Amino acid sequence: MHTLYRIFTRPLVALLVMLALPTLAATASDSDTNKEVIGMVTGSQSGTYIKIGRDIARIAKRTGVDVDVKASKGSLKNILRMASKENAGFGIVQSDILSYLRFSGDADNKKLADRLRLMAPLYKEEVHVFAKKSIQSLADLDGKRVAVGSEGGGSWLTAVTLFDYANIHPVIEYTSKGDAAQAVLQGDLDAMIFVAGKPVSFFTNLGKLKSHYPEEFNNVHFLEIDPDSFTRKLPYVKSTIGPEDYPWLDKKVTTAAVKALLVAFDFSARISPYYAKRCRQFAKVGSALRNTIDYLKQTGHSKWQEVDLYADVGDWPKDPCTWRLANPGHTGSQPITGNIDSCSQIEDMMKRNICRIEQGQD
Repeated sequence: MHTLYRIFTRPLVALLVMLALPTLAATASDSDTNKEVIGMVTGSQSGTYIKIGRDIARIAKRTGVDVDVKASKGSLKNILRMASKENAGFGIVQSDILSYLRFSGDADNKKLADRLRLMAPLYKEEVHVFAKKSIQSLADLDGKRVAVGSEGGGSWLTAVTLFDYANIHPVIEYTSKGDAAQAVLQGDLDAMIFVAGKPVSFFTNLGKLKSHYPEEFNNVHFLEIDPDSFTRKLPYVKSTIGPEDYPWLDKKVTTAAVKALLVAFDFSARISPYYAKRCRQFAKVGSALRNTIDYLKQTGHSKWQEVDLYADVGDWPKDPCTWRLANPGHTGSQPITGNIDSCSQIEDMMKRNICRIEQGQD
């Protein structure tokens, strides 16, 4: 395990294992069989995970499965919530998070990973490094202040993984993407890292402020990352970020991307009313995905265009429940809605505008 893995993940993973492993059996208790709704943990309110989750819930409902799509703060926390007593039967996580658990060299981590099953591979998630223009490479972030979201989140782990591989030692800061973006624009922070499938609503709408703050936007950019130098050792692929994703950008840049996966714990592992019910629900969700993938590509989030449900994802075992049923039939659609929170009490105009962007995308 590399240095940054040890520095940043030891306390968190210890907490993860301490809280998660004793409750896996409790999660699968027979007393929960009356639960008609199955929870799915996703991502932030303005990220791609939650939108993909809502698309899945939309088609699952037509098969008789009600999915409660829940916002979350990152892939590791999703696994923790799935392993807890919370009604969170499945979720979306990054492939590098799963690789870390399995190959970290820690027996408890491997035990937790071995309980996970792949329901479906999803799409690429681009590494967005929003930085001062004086930052021209990852190496330039050595010794600089970099925001990586919350500790344990997907952006955090991807960031420290890349820094560890490149032997870069920035000053890590944990802050919301709204506060981080404002700090970068105002020159108080060197960069922020946010990992999500493009186009990310937050960055799309952040660009709408460009006409109000032309000088600030002239001094920032998305950092170019060439993943060819590390894809052989790390689970990343090449992607791009450009004007077709965010119209306020002037040019396209290369960046790295990680794979998003739909995962669950193995509910085929033992016989009980609770396990059987969850297994039936996953079977219906899996069938709905396979039979409506073209429909999702036409009507759902743009990232569905990248999804190959039969793509190989290393040695991760497929979930037996998800792949159990055959065609359940076609599905329809329903509107996707969300909440808009008021930020009117914030005096600073830029902060207020970014607050509205951060809270009002869904």
